[in-house]
Amino acid sequence: MTRLRGGAITAMVLLAAVTGCSKDKTTGASGPEQSGGGGAVMAAVDSLTVKGRAPQTGYSRARFGTAWADTDSNSCDTRDDILKRDLKDVKFTGGTCRVTYGLLEPDPYSGKEITYRRGASQVDIDHVVPLSDAWQKGAKYWDAGKRIALANDPLNLIAVDASTNRGKGDGDAATWLPPNGAYRCTYVATQVAVKKKYGLWVTAAEKAAMKKVLAGCPNQKLPAGGNPTEAPQRFKAR
Repeated sequence: MTRLRGGAITAMVLLAAVTGCSKDKTTGASGPEQSGGGGAVMAAVDSLTVKGRAPQTGYSRARFGTAWADTDSNSCDTRDDILKRDLKDVKFTGGTCRVTYGLLEPDPYSGKEITYRRGASQVDIDHVVPLSDAWQKGAKYWDAGKRIALANDPLNLIAVDASTNRGKGDGDAATWLPPNGAYRCTYVATQVAVKKKYGLWVTAAEKAAMKKVLAGCPNQKLPAGGNPTEAPQRFKAR
């Protein structure tokens, strides 16, 4: 879980250089590109390595770089990129990066309509695959560039209701799902896409939970797109 200060797939459009977008038929929201149908997402689940959750020892947010790095070099930080993508009626200050206002309609996790105002705490930017979960399932062994890439990849980021998100912690699909049942298929498919893209493993219980959710949505597509899995060299040197 990641908060807005400096834990898929809602409205509006991020810069095309960051990620493509398509319409989610369940929620009406925009988000990362989709590929294939239900067969593709189930095949992706089956391709994930199954192992036990490793200890959290050594984890800290700092191991994934400074929040929020401008890894796509568009002169806007990642947090504002996601706000600009996911909110409606966006307003800025000092240009077209610093988002000061917008509407989350609807919030994918709760289904509620939420107003975002900068400095308030109603909206979080969530890592769909939490960074702590990633650490315990492979990211501990990565170089800094790959961890920074995961932390700032639009494929793994979504604007959501803060109060709902803060109950998620570092839960995986076996321990936490969005209360909004209509969004669960998209949420789980996004976790699958991120874990496949970055080579993260899953636990046996997590894989079973993913397949149980996805069995109820045979037409669910596998999200795609996002940033490269290595941050630019200027971040690796830090």
